[in-house]
Amino acid sequence: MDNRNHGRCSLPRLAVGAAVLLLAVSLAATPAASHAGHDDTGLHSNYLVIVRKPYAYDTNLYKNVSSWHASLVASVCDMAKEALERDPSSVSRLIYSYRNVAGDFSDDPVSLGGYSAAMHGVLVSAAGGNTGPGPSTVVNEAPWVITVGAGTTDRRFVATVKLGSGVSLDGESLSEPKDFGAEMRPLVHDVGDGMCTTESVLRAMNVTGKIIICDAGGDVSVAKAKLVLRSGAAGMIVIAPQVYGSVIVPRPHVLPTVQMPFMIGQKIKAYIRSTPSPTANFIFKGTVFKAKSPVAAPFSSRGPNRRSRGILKPDIIGPGVNILAGVPKIEDLALGAEEVMPKFDIKSGTSMAAPHISGVAALIKNAHPTWSPAAIKSAMMTTADYTDNLRKPITDVDGAPATYYAIGAGYVNARKAIDPGLVYNLSSLDYIPYLCGLGYKDQKVNSIIHPGPAVECAKMPKVDQKDLNYPSITAVLDMEPYEVSINRSATNVGAATSTYAVEVDVPATLAVEVNPAKLEFRALNEVLNYTVTVKTASGKAPASTIEGQLKWVSGKKYVVRSPILVCAGTGGKSAASMGAAPA
Repeated sequence: MDNRNHGRCSLPRLAVGAAVLLLAVSLAATPAASHAGHDDTGLHSNYLVIVRKPYAYDTNLYKNVSSWHASLVASVCDMAKEALERDPSSVSRLIYSYRNVAGDFSDDPVSLGGYSAAMHGVLVSAAGGNTGPGPSTVVNEAPWVITVGAGTTDRRFVATVKLGSGVSLDGESLSEPKDFGAEMRPLVHDVGDGMCTTESVLRAMNVTGKIIICDAGGDVSVAKAKLVLRSGAAGMIVIAPQVYGSVIVPRPHVLPTVQMPFMIGQKIKAYIRSTPSPTANFIFKGTVFKAKSPVAAPFSSRGPNRRSRGILKPDIIGPGVNILAGVPKIEDLALGAEEVMPKFDIKSGTSMAAPHISGVAALIKNAHPTWSPAAIKSAMMTTADYTDNLRKPITDVDGAPATYYAIGAGYVNARKAIDPGLVYNLSSLDYIPYLCGLGYKDQKVNSIIHPGPAVECAKMPKVDQKDLNYPSITAVLDMEPYEVSINRSATNVGAATSTYAVEVDVPATLAVEVNPAKLEFRALNEVLNYTVTVKTASGKAPASTIEGQLKWVSGKKYVVRSPILVCAGTGGKSAASMGAAPA
């Protein structure tokens, strides 16, 4: 049978000659204000990037692939095969980017290709999208892929705005001139719309030699910079949208520019109003490390999972803000006649985080060649950090603790993931009862699992979402007595003889019981089962989402953590058994 007709390719054929093949699937977001990296329009072409060793990449030969479904996946497969046949030893990773507009798992190229990959032992790392921070914006939600959100790193590109009052305020900049000078310059705010979008207004203001403040909106900042430069300004301060909080996503501009968080921008405006002759200067400090991190990226798409509410998404977050990335060119970069276009740029987005996760997966696969995609995914999730480098809970951009809908299990920790102690394993076949449990009809199930043998859901047991052997735990309490039991199976991949004791941390509004409370292993790869019973302490439906955590602890070496997410139901049919339920 021609697999092209079914949006499939033979991944074992693609993997010939490659030691490890991991797929990182990145997703282009549509809103310009939400997408923080690939380009300032928020749109980019579908493309396949062949990542070669050690630091080269090849995009030009693989652009403009087909735009949808079977032909899209087939095109990617063909191009990946071509790249591997040319020089298989050089290919370390494939990164495929496209725009996700699918309805359910059976109509989604990432879900379809991801399942085929899982059938052949390949883990797909899929970007969760860049349309946050609104709820239910996460995409690529299939449980057989690892869905990746974005967080910050501890690196900043610091630039200080020194005000005439003596106050210094820090922002970030990728537009450092060779010599900006130490003199104080007049500081003004656009008297038009405040966003620096009308050149005639700026010329009328006589901004020549001055530093001008521009609010967010109206156009992207790199376009504003060109307008401001034509108007004669010496520098520009760009105030980020309020929703971005403390996170800055700097871009290179055609004139010296400092990008400021919204609240700091308000302080600069207040200073301008306080004096008849405000002045300022820029002090560029370059790259600075050890900033508080990670923080959940504001653009990173959030849960809950629209296609399968009982599976927490995103699964994990990784470095996705201000990442040094290989590019064909840097948009809006002004070059001299003899200058060469740089091969790298600073990019942000969940499509920057997904390749990090695929890289960690490759390290795990190298250390444990026989592990399944689910085991590799579990290793990353159960060892992920849920505190920042200050040992405080990871925060969202508003400074409040980030929810599981923002960060999933937490921020990837590559060192810990190599040796997780326990894993929650699944084969590709284990997802079939889950799909039947979602209410998918046979035709849709068989389109997902093709070219595997066709199944009939009526003739096989169904698995509820909550009982899929997943590293995170989601309970939907929607019916009296507002209690649910959840089953898990843990596989020992740590010490052959080991004992794990359970620790549960949940708010007083929940009662959680784990049976048994100890897991005593006697051999490697031994599998032990346990049940988690979750109920509300009051016996009533939860008023809102509740978060907790379960840990299996063995001595001082292993802590295997699962987030616990408890959701309120909607009444009627059990929400725990509801998913996309497509016809």
